[in-house]
Amino acid sequence: MAEPLADILADEPVVASVKNAEDLDVVLRSECRVVFLLYGTLLDLPDLVRTLKDAGRIVLVNVDLLDGFAAKDVTVRFIAERTAADGILSSKASLVRAARECGLLSVHRFFLIDSISYRNLVPQLRSSQAECVEILPGCVPRVISWVVDDIDVPLIAGGLVCDRDDVYAALKAGAAAVASSNHDIWSM
Repeated sequence: MAEPLADILADEPVVASVKNAEDLDVVLRSECRVVFLLYGTLLDLPDLVRTLKDAGRIVLVNVDLLDGFAAKDVTVRFIAERTAADGILSSKASLVRAARECGLLSVHRFFLIDSISYRNLVPQLRSSQAECVEILPGCVPRVISWVVDDIDVPLIAGGLVCDRDDVYAALKAGAAAVASSNHDIWSM
């Protein structure tokens, strides 16, 4: 298995969320070491991952956003066996658990939109056994601090992390890292 994600994030607290070819070009010119790959298809995923790996990046693939894949364990196995990806992120506990079983890094994504989704986070995390949690939106420091108090794995603040102030506020609230598609944040 790769280096624990908590150790990686301790050294690299800014994660580049790459959503398209333009972002890919920018991240390859950046110093950002950890990449959440938020796009790809059955046809191009191995090449996208290889491009990032050849540039020395740690790559986690968002399996929920891939075209041509189903939300099944076999998708995770494909990523483990047919790409050079280091890990996956998903909002589905079963896929995160499958990643762990395949020896991949694992991030469980949670969309915290109300108190119900907040209360479901800990039981879902217990089920997935994820290495890290990503909460979206990641621009609400108060909620970040609540979640950090409730969990025992590192938290990544993602989604709507728009500027440096959001990054500093999330880290101050207890996030281990932030994930953003904002190219300016990648150079922090």
